[in-house]
Amino acid sequence: MKKYVQQTMDAVQRYIDLEMKDAPVEKTKEVLSEFETKIAYFQHERLIHLMVTLAFASFLLFEIFSLFILPASFIYAGILLVLIFFGLSIGYIMHYYFLENSVQKMYLMRDVIRSFLNRDKVI
Repeated sequence: MKKYVQQTMDAVQRYIDLEMKDAPVEKTKEVLSEFETKIAYFQHERLIHLMVTLAFASFLLFEIFSLFILPASFIYAGILLVLIFFGLSIGYIMHYYFLENSVQKMYLMRDVIRSFLNRDKVI
């Protein structure tokens, strides 16, 4: 997913930097439409990863609290689960952080394209 997000951002940034000024308005509208569709997909992906991240963080907190009530014979299994959930939570937080920042950058890129298309309109 990271590679796909980065490729999408690079392609649109390349279009903005190199082609947009000389491209026909129809092509720019087409690029904007496709880009907004992909932004919607990435927003959905971001939402799903937020839910998964919160779920694993909840599992981690539950397991940490359960360490205090577990009998001594189960403490090692509890510690193992805490470590597993901690590792998964860190991984999901890092991925969610990437998705969140990427989508925010895409909003700015979309705004650049929209302002370019609206440059001739009188407000």
